[in-house]
Amino acid sequence: MLTWYVTYHCKKGQRAAFYQALCDLGVKAGSRAENGNLRYDYYFAAEKEDDLLLVESWTNPSFQQAHCQTERFRKLQEIKARFCERVEIEKVNW
Repeated sequence: MLTWYVTYHCKKGQRAAFYQALCDLGVKAGSRAENGNLRYDYYFAAEKEDDLLLVESWTNPSFQQAHCQTERFRKLQEIKARFCERVEIEKVNW
């Protein structure tokens, strides 16, 4: 199993707009419907008002790689560029 912890560091005051854009695109529902996806959940940081954490888990790294080739993922990159200053990713293989 592969789990990614993705911290989106949003531009000042843009976390809510970023999350809404993700919802409008259907990122969570679409990702959860993909083969091999076990988890795709967002969390709002309590102490960092501009951070959003994504925790996603896949049964196999190849499924996550296929996820990165979808049209939805391409559109997500455009949204990140608009709303985020930077992104940190931590990968864990179980």
